[in-house]
Amino acid sequence: MTVAHKPRLTEELLNRLLATDKIDAYLNEEHIVDHDLTDYLRALLDTHDLKRAAVARESGLNATVVYDIFSGKSRPGRDHAIMLSIGLNCDLRETQRLLRLAGVSELWCKQRRDAIIIWCIEHGFDLAATDDELQRLGERPLLQSK
Repeated sequence: MTVAHKPRLTEELLNRLLATDKIDAYLNEEHIVDHDLTDYLRALLDTHDLKRAAVARESGLNATVVYDIFSGKSRPGRDHAIMLSIGLNCDLRETQRLLRLAGVSELWCKQRRDAIIIWCIEHGFDLAATDDELQRLGERPLLQSK
C-alpha cells in the first residue's frame, strides 16, 4: 500500500478481523504487512514532493539527524517525530501514523500541549508558528533554545 491510497480506518479493519473465521484470509485479503518508518518517510517525501534538505530546514532538526532517521540509523523521539512531520507538511492522520511507526505516543487531544499541536497541524502552521502558539499558551516549544 502506498501513502497515496486512502487506508481503511482501523476500526473497520478491526471489525473485519473479529468477523473472520480464518486469520490467513484476513491477512491476505487486507494485504496486512508491517510498515517501516523509513519506508513511510520516503513515501511522504514522494507524496509531498519534498527533498530531505528541505525537510531538515522546515523541521528545525539538524540535517545529520534527519538523514540518520531517514536511513534507519536512529529513531526520533516524540518531539523530533512531531517536528519531522511538520517539516514534511503532514496532515494530522499522517502525523499520527508517523508517530506510531516511530514507536512513540500519538498526539492526544486531552493533553493541553498535544491539543495545541493538533490545532496547529490542522491549521497548517509551520514549526515557528507552532512554537509561538505553544509559548503563547505557556507550553514547552518543540524547538528548545540552546
